[in-house]
Amino acid sequence: MREVARAMWKPRPSLAESAESWLLAGAPHHTVLSSAVDTETLTDYAAMTGVELLTIDETTSTGQFTKEIRWNAAYHRLAQAL
Repeated sequence: MREVARAMWKPRPSLAESAESWLLAGAPHHTVLSSAVDTETLTDYAAMTGVELLTIDETTSTGQFTKEIRWNAAYHRLAQAL
Protein backbone atom coordinates (compact mmCIF):
# COMPACT_ATOMS: atom_id res chain seq x y z
CA MET A 1 0.00 0.00 0.00
CA ARG A 2 1.25 3.47 -0.77
CA GLU A 3 1.62 6.05 1.95
CA VAL A 4 -0.61 8.53 0.10
CA ALA A 5 -3.53 6.09 0.14
CA ARG A 6 -2.97 5.39 3.82
CA ALA A 7 -3.35 9.08 4.63
CA MET A 8 -6.92 9.06 3.31
CA TRP A 9 -8.21 5.59 4.13
CA LYS A 10 -7.21 2.04 4.86
CA PRO A 11 -8.80 -0.41 2.43
CA ARG A 12 -10.97 -3.02 4.10
CA PRO A 13 -11.01 -6.00 4.06
CA SER A 14 -7.94 -5.78 1.80
CA LEU A 15 -6.73 -3.60 -1.06
CA ALA A 16 -7.48 -6.31 -3.64
CA GLU A 17 -10.98 -7.06 -2.30
CA SER A 18 -11.98 -3.43 -1.86
CA ALA A 19 -10.58 -2.39 -5.26
CA GLU A 20 -12.41 -5.20 -7.05
CA SER A 21 -15.66 -4.36 -5.26
CA TRP A 22 -15.20 -0.68 -6.05
CA LEU A 23 -14.71 -1.50 -9.74
CA LEU A 24 -17.79 -3.77 -9.73
CA ALA A 25 -19.84 -0.92 -8.28
CA GLY A 26 -18.88 1.44 -11.10
CA ALA A 27 -15.58 2.79 -9.73
CA PRO A 28 -15.32 6.58 -9.60
CA HIS A 29 -18.59 7.18 -11.42
CA HIS A 30 -20.60 7.58 -8.20
CA THR A 31 -18.21 7.38 -5.28
CA VAL A 32 -18.40 9.02 -1.87
CA LEU A 33 -15.66 8.98 0.74
CA SER A 34 -16.45 10.87 3.91
CA SER A 35 -14.87 11.05 7.32
CA ALA A 36 -17.44 13.64 8.44
CA VAL A 37 -20.37 11.22 8.74
CA ASP A 38 -20.66 7.56 9.65
CA THR A 39 -22.12 4.68 7.66
CA GLU A 40 -25.39 4.75 9.61
CA THR A 41 -25.97 8.39 8.65
CA LEU A 42 -25.24 7.65 4.99
CA THR A 43 -27.56 4.63 5.12
CA ASP A 44 -30.37 6.76 6.56
CA TYR A 45 -29.79 9.47 3.96
CA ALA A 46 -29.82 6.92 1.11
CA ALA A 47 -33.10 5.47 2.39
CA MET A 48 -34.71 8.92 2.68
CA THR A 49 -33.66 9.97 -0.81
CA GLY A 50 -34.11 6.65 -2.60
CA VAL A 51 -30.45 6.45 -3.53
CA GLU A 52 -28.66 3.10 -3.76
CA LEU A 53 -25.92 2.66 -1.17
CA LEU A 54 -23.23 0.00 -1.48
CA THR A 55 -20.82 -0.14 1.43
CA ILE A 56 -17.34 -1.61 1.14
CA ASP A 57 -15.96 -2.40 4.58
CA GLU A 58 -14.22 -5.11 6.60
CA THR A 59 -17.11 -7.54 6.02
CA THR A 60 -17.16 -7.20 2.22
CA SER A 61 -16.50 -10.19 0.00
CA THR A 62 -16.43 -9.81 -3.77
CA GLY A 63 -18.87 -12.69 -4.30
CA GLN A 64 -21.44 -11.32 -1.88
CA PHE A 65 -20.94 -7.77 -3.16
CA THR A 66 -21.62 -8.94 -6.73
CA LYS A 67 -24.85 -10.58 -5.56
CA GLU A 68 -25.89 -7.41 -3.76
CA ILE A 69 -25.41 -5.37 -6.94
CA ARG A 70 -27.52 -7.87 -8.92
CA TRP A 71 -30.25 -7.95 -6.26
CA ASN A 72 -30.36 -4.15 -6.22
CA ALA A 73 -30.61 -3.99 -10.02
CA ALA A 74 -33.46 -6.52 -10.02
CA TYR A 75 -35.29 -4.61 -7.28
CA HIS A 76 -35.02 -1.30 -9.16
CA ARG A 77 -36.27 -2.90 -12.41
CA LEU A 78 -39.24 -4.45 -10.61
CA ALA A 79 -40.00 -1.27 -8.65
CA GLN A 80 -40.25 0.74 -11.89
CA ALA A 81 -43.12 -1.49 -13.01
CA LEU A 82 -45.18 -0.64 -9.91
